[in-house]
Amino acid sequence: KIFMNTLKYLQSNEFLLDVDLWRLFANLEELNKISLSFLKTFFETVKYHVSKSDSPMDFSSILRKFFQGDLCQTHQIYCLNYTSAVFYLENLRQREDFGIYLKQWCEQNEQCKRLHLPELLVAPLHRLTRYPLLLNNIWKRSTDETEKGFIQSLKEKVEKSIRDLEGKVKWLDNFQKLRQLQEVIIWPQVWDRDKRFFVPECLKQSLRENSSENILSSANRLLLHEGRLTLAESTRLLDVYLFLFDDFLLITKIKRNKKKYGSSDTSSIPVCPSVTTELQSFIREGGFCTVLDQPIPLDRLILKNVDPVHVTVFSLRNAFLIQHENRYRQCIAVFLLQAPTETAKKTWMSQIETAISNYTMQHETKKSTAFSIPAESSEI
Repeated sequence: KIFMNTLKYLQSNEFLLDVDLWRLFANLEELNKISLSFLKTFFETVKYHVSKSDSPMDFSSILRKFFQGDLCQTHQIYCLNYTSAVFYLENLRQREDFGIYLKQWCEQNEQCKRLHLPELLVAPLHRLTRYPLLLNNIWKRSTDETEKGFIQSLKEKVEKSIRDLEGKVKWLDNFQKLRQLQEVIIWPQVWDRDKRFFVPECLKQSLRENSSENILSSANRLLLHEGRLTLAESTRLLDVYLFLFDDFLLITKIKRNKKKYGSSDTSSIPVCPSVTTELQSFIREGGFCTVLDQPIPLDRLILKNVDPVHVTVFSLRNAFLIQHENRYRQCIAVFLLQAPTETAKKTWMSQIETAISNYTMQHETKKSTAFSIPAESSEI
């Protein structure tokens, strides 16, 4: 509240007017209000019981009022905005005026106890996960069987609510990560990628309309593993960045130019906090990734280990081979990759093997479901 109220005060004096309060704090005021109301009512019941020890301690009405009311829902709204708030805060902290607001106006306040805003914003998430523990402790000490049954059902509902929330948060986190990748991954046109393909200028626009950039727009696609490797070419070693999704592998070239195709400085692109530290620093430097070749579907990917004997003969270190086959099982591309360490190599190979296995299993299940013959009726 110190951070929120200070920002309100500064904005009333026409400072930091472009900072969006909701994006940063969401429904924090409502959350504070309902949480405080719950605590006050809860402790008043305890206090009344202590002053009149002969009266039974009835928590059912309080729990029903708040847990079947807005308490969990208000927390959910805040939690769903949390990842976006951290994302937004991370970008605001790059600004000098916002840095002064954080450090000089807020963090020096004794009530903050040297805690920074990211550490405080996460507190309501922790609070929500403690409610089932509170309900469980009340359940243990309850002597009335009807009350115990009610509290148990309430606890199960709160736990289900938290599980559902975790799923939504993961979905949002993945959505933001993919949106970030759309910003930094460039898909060259086929005639730029391979000089064998000639397309007259008059036809290029119609081909551009079928852009492949939308391949990352699906929020159902999951990024499983990513990282920097070295691609061995005939005359040189090339720095590449690989993205392993749950249905394909994407190999990109690392580019450090400030300019993206026809766009502004990429160093101004907001950086998603869930993106790896390596990629975050890379994006801030103004870097981007250019797709080296077409995505390799996992059911068309052949992974091969490079025998240790070749390490000394061909000066290959921690190497493995990725082979791309077409639908006719013809090899259409081969990539000889080198990892920085043997451990990193094993991790990559394990991640790719697991991804292929899971992808194959899912598609076999879908096929068997699609082609399953309904059971014959016993009456026939």
